[in-house]
Amino acid sequence: MTPRELEEYRSLRATIRERGTTRVWIFVVGLTVWAALTLATAALAALPIATALPLLLLAAVFEAVYALHTGVERIGRYLQVFYEHEPGERHWERTVMAFGQTAPPGGSDPLFGRYFWMATVTNVVPAALTEPKVSEWIAVGVFHVIFLVRIALAQRHAAGQRAADLQRFERLKGDGTGTQSAAASAPGSSRKSSAES
Repeated sequence: MTPRELEEYRSLRATIRERGTTRVWIFVVGLTVWAALTLATAALAALPIATALPLLLLAAVFEAVYALHTGVERIGRYLQVFYEHEPGERHWERTVMAFGQTAPPGGSDPLFGRYFWMATVTNVVPAALTEPKVSEWIAVGVFHVIFLVRIALAQRHAAGQRAADLQRFERLKGDGTGTQSAAASAPGSSRKSSAES
């Protein structure tokens, strides 16, 4: 590895560590704030649609957790393809990917999906306390169902992300797109890009 590659590798491993920790803290703090907001809504709100505010917070927390998780996974696949090619070395990303494929179902959930599902269902309780009309139930229900579908779609995407990202990075490496030197891709370089030729 060149000094630049070593620095990139270390920086990306640090990014994975930091984002992984941040993801958990965003979940814990976000769920705590959501719970407080839901209790306040139950105590103070007279309209069932008021449950949309804690639901919006819950959705924002989920999207932050999801973005951090997908980013970490993508960095991991990049490291796997571009840095884990030396025989005889330890290959963390390859090993963790293989481990994940053989792990029994029902293990840990990096998106905390089960907790977001439970929180979403619980979020409906303040609406029920206001004795809503049918039209209000429909409006509240639609918002909550849309979010539950979003969680399910994100979990489905996350389940296949490692394999898909691995294929993309291998294709990039194979066609040379991901391995161009900094000098060759720098502005003013004497080499023409494929778009120019």
